[in-house]
Amino acid sequence: MEDMMQNIVSLAKRRGFIFPGSEIYGGLANSWDYGPLGVELKNNIRQEWWRWFVTRRTDMVGIDAALVMNPKVWEASGHLKEFSDPLVECKKCHERFRADQVDLKSACPSCNEKGTFTNPSNFNLMLKTFLGPAEDSAHVAYFRPELAQSMFVDFKNVIETTRKRLPFGIASQGKAFRNEITPGNFIFRTREFDLMEFEYFVREQEWEKWFEYWLHDMKKWLLHLGVREDHFHEAEIPDGERAHYSKRTIDIEYDYPFGRKELYGLAYRTDFDLKNHMEKSGEDLRYVDPETQEKMLPHVIEPTFGLDRTVLVAMLEAYSEELAPTAEEGETDTRVVMKFPYWMAPVKVAILPLAKKEDLQKIGKQLHEELSQYVACDYDETQSIGKRYRRQDEIGTPFCVTIDFDTLQDKAVTVRDRDTMKQERISMQELSQYLKEKLNA
Repeated sequence: MEDMMQNIVSLAKRRGFIFPGSEIYGGLANSWDYGPLGVELKNNIRQEWWRWFVTRRTDMVGIDAALVMNPKVWEASGHLKEFSDPLVECKKCHERFRADQVDLKSACPSCNEKGTFTNPSNFNLMLKTFLGPAEDSAHVAYFRPELAQSMFVDFKNVIETTRKRLPFGIASQGKAFRNEITPGNFIFRTREFDLMEFEYFVREQEWEKWFEYWLHDMKKWLLHLGVREDHFHEAEIPDGERAHYSKRTIDIEYDYPFGRKELYGLAYRTDFDLKNHMEKSGEDLRYVDPETQEKMLPHVIEPTFGLDRTVLVAMLEAYSEELAPTAEEGETDTRVVMKFPYWMAPVKVAILPLAKKEDLQKIGKQLHEELSQYVACDYDETQSIGKRYRRQDEIGTPFCVTIDFDTLQDKAVTVRDRDTMKQERISMQELSQYLKEKLNA
């Protein structure tokens, strides 16, 4: 299973999905940059999530809030006091670890000495910065560790401008920052990451119904991503291990190559956040029922999705190695193919002139210009057609369109299917409609 992670990390760099951050300067611990294909993959997932959970629904609206908020927000939310992990340090090599991720009775993973760990202490995960010219306590600020607080702080403005009625949700996407003690496992755990989440506001007596509803919809989303049902699991988080704001939490865990760990989270936050912000700010954040005029603080169901972890899982699920025929009669080799769902693939169609001939190139570039108006398209004329097919397989392109010498006579092209490798001759006049139907099937 560890080989799978190595394969994914290697492919990610080789094909331009994900690069080590600041690599020419020796990198930065667990910092990653999304390359040309990675940013397309990430954006496709981000946009589809927004469509799935926000735009196609009448009970959801979105916001895009600032990364840095007034520090009083984090005081009211409990993050300055409660948002921490248990930290231990090796007395010999001074490496630091999360206490819940090492065996304190065993040897230090770094120097292999036994009995050298300090007693666990709380390490706050907030990433501190300063606003303005002075670096003192009066100018301390924090990068947000979650998106949720902006949705609570903006709750009153959203209610007044949208006139939404319970139940309804506020959604957000964007960067979050946590000063993790031990980041690692590629893009699984980083200090800077992207989240997609929403706060769904409900009446207290209905929270269990909506909790189950969103748990079911999160599973449907995973299937839509192409994740096999036996690869993800529910984990009920017991008392004492939940976040300070949660009355019930279920983690959706995934079977990564490095073990079963969290992918998404679903929490019942009660009215904890709105109540605290109303008390600390002095603003009335109660919802007024337009029919009964009853005032209440809604309770909240919060589904949280890590976008970077979603990208990782999507790549793990898509990765496949299989025997495939070569250009030599009767011979096969192993091809690597990323079998992304069509909507997710960074490139949907590749245009491949069979040879570097001006008349073939002219048709190819014309097709590329036409198809690029509505679909992510690549143009490739380097190396043999077999090698080009393998390159497109490895980045997950669903369809390759080959322009050959017969195209000059019959005005048709050969369309190759990524998954079956079957080829079909299609008229250039019908190509656009053919691809639209295939990609939207």
